[in-house]
Amino acid sequence: MDFASNCKYQMFFGRNWNSITCKGLALIVIALFLRVVLLPSFSGYGGIDKNNHDLVHSRSLSLDSDNGIRKDKFLEVPQIVWGLNNQKIAFARACLTARMLNRTLLMPSLSASLFYKEIDRLQPISFDKVFQFERFNSLCNGFVQLGSYADLRNQTGVYELQKGSGRKWTVERDLDQLKQLSKDPFDGYEVIRIVGKNPFLWHDHWPVKDYARVFECLVLVDEIAREADRVVSKIREVGKEMSSRFGSSQSDFGPDSSLLEPVPYVAVHMRIEIDWMIHCKKLERKLNVSEICSSKQEIMERVGNIGGLKGPTVVYLAVADSLLEDSSILTGWKEGLLPVEKNKLGVDGIYKKHPYLIQSAIDYEVCSKADVFVGNSFSTFSSLVALERTQKMIRMGVTGSCGADVRWPSYAYNILGESNGPHKWMTNMSDSSLKAISYGSNVITC
Repeated sequence: MDFASNCKYQMFFGRNWNSITCKGLALIVIALFLRVVLLPSFSGYGGIDKNNHDLVHSRSLSLDSDNGIRKDKFLEVPQIVWGLNNQKIAFARACLTARMLNRTLLMPSLSASLFYKEIDRLQPISFDKVFQFERFNSLCNGFVQLGSYADLRNQTGVYELQKGSGRKWTVERDLDQLKQLSKDPFDGYEVIRIVGKNPFLWHDHWPVKDYARVFECLVLVDEIAREADRVVSKIREVGKEMSSRFGSSQSDFGPDSSLLEPVPYVAVHMRIEIDWMIHCKKLERKLNVSEICSSKQEIMERVGNIGGLKGPTVVYLAVADSLLEDSSILTGWKEGLLPVEKNKLGVDGIYKKHPYLIQSAIDYEVCSKADVFVGNSFSTFSSLVALERTQKMIRMGVTGSCGADVRWPSYAYNILGESNGPHKWMTNMSDSSLKAISYGSNVITC
C-alpha cells in the first residue's frame, strides 16, 4: 500500500490522526478543494479573472525585484524640449516622478533642435543617441530605472493622465495627484502616460541632491564624448604653446598643480547676447535685484581678478553662435589671459556637423572639465555645470569653497566677490527643490 492510501486508510478508521505527515497531506487536499470551488465565484464578483490575477501576481513579484524599482510598471512622458540643460532637468524630474510611483521610466525622446514656440518644428532625438542607456541604468541602479518600449507586455490598457496647469494647480494638488497614481486602480495599469506640458514645467517635489544623483548617471555616448575631448585637447594645446613662448605656466589653480599635469584653462559661459540681456533686465525688475545681468566689460574685469589666476592662461569662451562674429569679445582682457572661442580654435567644424543639442552637450563638457569655471548664477547652463563641479568636490572630501584653494573651483561673475573678482560658487546641495537654481539663489555665500 502506498503512502497516500495508507494515510487515507488510517484517517477513515480513526487511527493515528496525530500523524504530522497525514495532517499535512489533509491540509493540502482541503486547500486544493477550496481553490477549485471558490475561485470562480470571486472571478465573477470581484473581477479577479485570469488577467487581473496575473496583474496582482506580477505586482507582488515586482515589489521584490532588484532594489525595489519595478520593471513591469512604466511611466511615459511627453517629448522633452528646449535647451540642453532644461532637457536634463525635465528628464531628471520625469525620472524622480517615476521613482515616486515605483515605476520604470520609458526612454523619452529629447529634442535636437531649439524652437521655443514652434513645437511642430522640434526635431526629436532618442535619449540613447545622446546618453548611454545601459550606463545610466548601471550608475542609477536602485534609485531610478530607464526602460525601452520593447519591455512592454501590453497586458493592460494605458492609463492617460492630463497634467494639471494654471495658477489653481498648486504644488499640493500636483503632489496629491501623484500619490493617487500609486494606488489602485491606477497602479494596476502597466503604463501610465502623462500628456500635456513637458516635464520641465511640472511642479518640483524633490531636493537638489536627488537631481544631482540623476545627473551623475548621464554619460554622453562615446561619439559625442570624443568630440568634446578634441575641443579640450585643442584648448590645452594652445595653452602649451603659450607656456612655451612665455616660459613655464605661472597659473596656480590649487595645491596639486604640477608641470606634469595637462596645461590648465579657464572656461567662461559668457551670457551677453541680446535676447539674454532683454530677459535678464526683465528678471531684475521682477525680482528687484541688480546682480543678474553682466556687461562684457564687467565679465572681463572680474575674471581677470580671480585670485591665483596668472598668465599665460587660455580662457575658453562658451558663447552663443550670434556672438562668434563679434571680434570685440576677444579684446580687452587682462594681460596674460588669451581668450579663444570655437572659431579661433579652429574647432567650429566639430560643432557645425551636429544639431543644436549636441553642440550644447560638447560645450557643457568643455566647461565642466575646465580647471576654473566662471558663469552666471541665473543661467541654467552655468548652474548645472557648477552643480556637477560641486559634486566632484564633495567626492574629494571638500565641503566648502571658502578660504582655501580647491580643485574644480567655480565662480559667478554676476555677483561681486573678493578683490573685485567673481563670487566663489558652490551649489547648496541641501536645498529642498531645484527651483533655487532657476533664480540664482543656489550659491553658498562665504
